Amino acid sequence: MKPRILQLIDSFDEGGSERQAIDLTRRLCESGKFEIHLATLKAEGVLRAQVEQLDLGRIPSFPLRSFYGPTGIAQLARFVNYLKQSKIDLIHCHDFYTNVFGMYAGFLAGVRVRIASRRETSGMRTSGQLRLQKTAYRLADQVVANSESVKQKLLEEGIRGDRISVIYNGLDTMRVNAVERTSRAEKLQRLRIPQSAWDKCFVTIVANMRHDVKDYPMFLRAARAVVAAVPDAAFLLAGEGELQQSLTELAAELRIADQTFFLGRCERIAELLSVSEVCVLSSKAEGFSNSILEYMAAGRPVVATNVGGAGEAIVENETGYLAPSGDDQVMAERIISLLRDSAKARAMGERGRLVVAQKFSSDSLLANTEALYQRLFERKSLPNRIVAPTFNSNGVEAN
Repeated sequence: MKPRILQLIDSFDEGGSERQAIDLTRRLCESGKFEIHLATLKAEGVLRAQVEQLDLGRIPSFPLRSFYGPTGIAQLARFVNYLKQSKIDLIHCHDFYTNVFGMYAGFLAGVRVRIASRRETSGMRTSGQLRLQKTAYRLADQVVANSESVKQKLLEEGIRGDRISVIYNGLDTMRVNAVERTSRAEKLQRLRIPQSAWDKCFVTIVANMRHDVKDYPMFLRAARAVVAAVPDAAFLLAGEGELQQSLTELAAELRIADQTFFLGRCERIAELLSVSEVCVLSSKAEGFSNSILEYMAAGRPVVATNVGGAGEAIVENETGYLAPSGDDQVMAERIISLLRDSAKARAMGERGRLVVAQKFSSDSLLANTEALYQRLFERKSLPNRIVAPTFNSNGVEAN
């Protein structure tokens, strides 16, 4: 009988963690080595239609308003019962909320192998949330970090190195390369770019507008400097969230509103990147950016802040440039240099495409994840004795 693997995700919303978890689930189903199950905390989201094509049967949801109180306790009890009835052998969680909910439930249900994940370095969690997540990590057999920089952060927080596995994000290149044989004008029309801007050189950023950590204001400040040096430049901002109104106002304040186009959530990523000359990420903190991988896979040069795992993907001066976080002047200089040297920009993009194919493919993600599952199953073939972790005076686990 195949081991039963449960992927627990937060929602089906469009987000980096959700997309990575769903893509991994799909690849695991196609591989056929395990019996795959999927559960979620929130039943809705634009990605649900993709999941329903996988023929996973019923996808239970366990909606939470809080980890505390009667509702949280009731959902935890439901989930524990589900894990027992489904005889789940391994639970794999993918973000903060599923880590906490899933590791506690997995422990209470006696799930043999429990895997948590960490996908950011800093800037996303309160101190209380970090303490709660650290407790959840203590109940995990392994914590998957999606970059070496995230692993280093976990080590600094006291998680032992032998309990951390680095598995980079994987990218299905069809997401960014499946472009129909249509003209640039047709693509721009589909993206709802005004015809008056079709002759512009587009600089693109793909990031949500829900968190300050993405630092869109830095991008807009850099955009103002770029326009001053390259009047034909224009900027495409693909993302949605409650910060959009304030960013629209900032663009007007910087007097670049006519060159700045807010696209909202963009489902035409391949077309968007195909009309872009340079792609940018301005985050204050990251784990390992899916957007950077998409830019590179689409053959576009990247200018990104040197945070999180950006330096593990971008080869400086070969596939793009790294700028200090918050330094819009350096970012602008790098963008300007690429807009002025299209041959160098194309060469960087092609090298980036090769790097993604060699190191960050969805095939690599699948192989590394299956190897981790197998290794943990072999380790747990011995009697499962749970030893509560202890910590030394520096806060580092001693056993």
